[in-house]
Amino acid sequence: MKKIPGLILTLVLVSAAAVFVKAQEKAAPEKEKAAAQEKEKTITSDSRELFEQVQIFADSLSLITTDYVEPVKAKDLVYGAIQGMTDTLDGYSQFLDQESFREITEETKGEFGGVGIEIGVREGILTVISPIDDTPAYKAGIKAGDMVVKIEKETTRDMSLDDAVKKLRGKPGTKVSITVIREGIDKVLDFDIKRAVIKLKSIKEYKILEEDIGYVKLIEFQERTPQDLEKAVRELMKQGAHSLVLDIRNNPGGLLEAAVDVADSFLSKGDMIVYTEGRDPEKRLEFKSQKEPDFPDLDMVVLVNKGTASAGEILAGAIKDNKRGVIVGVPTFGKGSVQTVIPLKDETALRITTASYFTPSGKSLRDTGVDPDIYVKYYKTPKKSDKDKESKKKIEVFEGLEKDESKDKGPEKEKDKKDEKREMYDSHLRAAVNILKGLKIFEEYKTPAPAEEPR
Repeated sequence: MKKIPGLILTLVLVSAAAVFVKAQEKAAPEKEKAAAQEKEKTITSDSRELFEQVQIFADSLSLITTDYVEPVKAKDLVYGAIQGMTDTLDGYSQFLDQESFREITEETKGEFGGVGIEIGVREGILTVISPIDDTPAYKAGIKAGDMVVKIEKETTRDMSLDDAVKKLRGKPGTKVSITVIREGIDKVLDFDIKRAVIKLKSIKEYKILEEDIGYVKLIEFQERTPQDLEKAVRELMKQGAHSLVLDIRNNPGGLLEAAVDVADSFLSKGDMIVYTEGRDPEKRLEFKSQKEPDFPDLDMVVLVNKGTASAGEILAGAIKDNKRGVIVGVPTFGKGSVQTVIPLKDETALRITTASYFTPSGKSLRDTGVDPDIYVKYYKTPKKSDKDKESKKKIEVFEGLEKDESKDKGPEKEKDKKDEKREMYDSHLRAAVNILKGLKIFEEYKTPAPAEEPR
């Protein structure tokens, strides 16, 4: 075998030795001494195995740098090796080069370029976690759970998550073709989607629906989400809202801290929001409400669907398990894993799964998601047949009424009318409104009737 270059071997051996020494330095209280010794043996054994495997890696690296037909950059080899390591893990861990790390940083601040979908790998298949509302992908008809089998006519079978993201993103105005398989449909679906600058606001809209019911559409958990939500809810309360529909459908998640802070606004002090468990049981993390609720008296319904994932599921699980509100819709996506982004020295980073999320009742969110309290199948406005449409058009022309109704209505009024019609036939939203109305009636019946004066 060829001699390994001294610098490479030295770096590798020093790294492995450091892991070995760190394992030897583990200590434990006296009462757990036996368990600690057993654990130390395991770590020592793992360290020795790592040392042996790293030697194989060093041999391979050396052979490629000296014997491959063309010169290869050390940086490319190392980056490729790290990407290969993360590809052997779950569908959410990945190596982020400088460009990818910069893009993911921009995304948490609320702006990035692309088509507007959150994707991951489920059972080895590139899968849409959620289309982001009002983005090109959402408008084109991409749905949560769609399995992406081709991007630009290239199969995604062996494509890494990082490569898929890079192919989907690009210059605004350019198109990207996506082929998906959708459950319940026997044929593949092709989409040509025009890329755009995706500017995200954590709050899409808030308004009074009817009577005293407020509505907030929360589309992603970003740095300013807790402040934005508090501002929106307080404004609704000024307008007379006494109950709230919090819509987190197609919310792909975002920052854990933001989801915890949002839950903190509704839960009582000391309530469990979420906890995480990872490889080391001693590193279990618990997140509890740190203050008295900002909105203790608001009755609340939370809308969820298959596109509700990650931080959105944490919020839904916390509300459900603490019996703070009613969860309505269909089961959520099931992305219950903690990804930690760890910057490396050269402005790259590792995003690796470090723990799993559990709801306050102890249910794992991973692959199972949150079940709604009330299951409501989503349906859209029933479409009229082409024959009905044609008949209506003939009548309108005959009576001279075609388009007359919209002449005096500006674009905003027309848009408002469309929004109102869409809400009227949103089965999830209608169920939420009916539940809140029912709660109001129930509370009125709970109030004891005034005692009658003796006659």
